[in-house]
Amino acid sequence: MPKVKEIYQICDEISPFVLQEKWDNSGLNLGSMEQEFESLYLALEVDETIAQNLNPNSLIITHHPLIFSPIKSFDTQTYPCNILSTLIAKNCSLLAMHTNFDSTHLNAYFAKDILGFSPLESHLYALKYQGEITFDLLAQRIEERMQLKDYKFLQASQTLKELYFCCGSGASLISSLPAHNHACLITGDIKHHDAMLANSLGISLIDVGHYESEKYFVKILHKNLKNFGYEAIISPLKNPLEFSKPKERR
Repeated sequence: MPKVKEIYQICDEISPFVLQEKWDNSGLNLGSMEQEFESLYLALEVDETIAQNLNPNSLIITHHPLIFSPIKSFDTQTYPCNILSTLIAKNCSLLAMHTNFDSTHLNAYFAKDILGFSPLESHLYALKYQGEITFDLLAQRIEERMQLKDYKFLQASQTLKELYFCCGSGASLISSLPAHNHACLITGDIKHHDAMLANSLGISLIDVGHYESEKYFVKILHKNLKNFGYEAIISPLKNPLEFSKPKERR
């Protein structure tokens, strides 16, 4: 049976772990490099349903690390320890490819393959497209190509000259963008104070959703692993957030 370290080395070749942000926890989250596995799974992240459905002795590769901060108390009733306890009981291991994969694959796929913008250049941990487009046309393109019905936005100007793409939560980029220069950031998880800052700087925002911008991870990695001779099982993840009106009380 293959060992975790063999897949780790392939993942590192596909998207070097050294490229992850300092605050990130990509790489081995659970298990050991010498651990053998029988089944290989891919998921955006592990929830309770996915953990329960994994075969014993499996390796799962996720985008979101299961462990971000040090765990001071292993409470098996709460996240992430509830999931970790299931994985441990099944002798499963977990690798995460997070900000390193954003940098090498996900941002580019999102901006170019999904939304159709190129050429692209790097801007910190995001990608930049320089070219004129109206805010209305950009919003229409995002709605159609991502099949979005509900999203948040801030329109600082109708004419846009610079677009910045960051999958996941990229609002921390706002202060690095050029003020009053017809820029727009397309990302997820934009909060109220982020919008207040962007508004003061004349920067437009489109919040397409964290899950919505990153759900392409499994498709991209599945293809890359197949090129190395590994066939992985895709575990679909349901977005934990729903966008609908509350049901009427009876």
